[in-house]
Amino acid sequence: MIRSMTGYGRAEVAGERFAVTVEARSLNHRHLDIALKLPRSIAGLELEARRLIQGQVRRGRLEVSVGLRSLATGRGQVRVDQELVRQYAELARGLAAELGVTAMPTAEWLLERPGVISLDDSEPLAPEESWPLLADGLTRALTELSARRESEGSALAKALIELHDALAAEVERMAARVPAAVDRQTARLRERIRRLLGDLAVDEGRLATEVALWAERVDITEELARLRAHLDQFAGLVKEGGAVGRTLEFLIQEMNREVNTVGSKADDLELSQSTIAAKGLLEKLREQVLNIE
Repeated sequence: MIRSMTGYGRAEVAGERFAVTVEARSLNHRHLDIALKLPRSIAGLELEARRLIQGQVRRGRLEVSVGLRSLATGRGQVRVDQELVRQYAELARGLAAELGVTAMPTAEWLLERPGVISLDDSEPLAPEESWPLLADGLTRALTELSARRESEGSALAKALIELHDALAAEVERMAARVPAAVDRQTARLRERIRRLLGDLAVDEGRLATEVALWAERVDITEELARLRAHLDQFAGLVKEGGAVGRTLEFLIQEMNREVNTVGSKADDLELSQSTIAAKGLLEKLREQVLNIE
């Protein structure tokens, strides 16, 4: 089954002392781009978390936010990050000196800065305790996200097959119009040559040779054969599913190239109309495929 690149998943996992909440959102992106936000107390687990995410998601802009909540009861211990306080104070003094003002940071102002004061209800989490909780939360959130991506992917697959069938029908209309188009162009070419020669005798053998050469230059049999092959491969990939978005994009580029070649060769109104219709369907396919993992 193909998967969309947009989705959302959320999970909360509780341990003996802490609960981990994970929210994951994914958007369209050409590659896999992970934006991971972890609490400072478990920031050391970022590498392991990224590896877990990469094992479940192949493509898309993935925003993962992790929250940590203590389950301990009773009054906790207030802690002050003194190093952070010193950094705030130094920055404030430096700015005051640069601006030429005498105001200095007060203790009240420093204590109000983000991250300075924290309430610890229990001992900090050790990696052997925090990683199982984080891994479980990530796995559950990503499982929900993948389920939603697959649900949307199912709708995308239906739309892609409908557009594929419409494009295949247009290719067959091109093929059906070729004999009549060649006959019309041959007749026009013969008439043009006769008008140019006027009363001069026409070498029917030479005329037939020129007509045959022209017909070979405007022949689109090979382009139509490649279009059919690309369409078959496209339908097969949609049914097969998986991370096929990039391959589908490549096939659309190849089909667009073949349709452009047909358009450049088609010196006929009906064939030109078919190529315009085919280009419109290819653009719709491209827009849908951009949403696929």
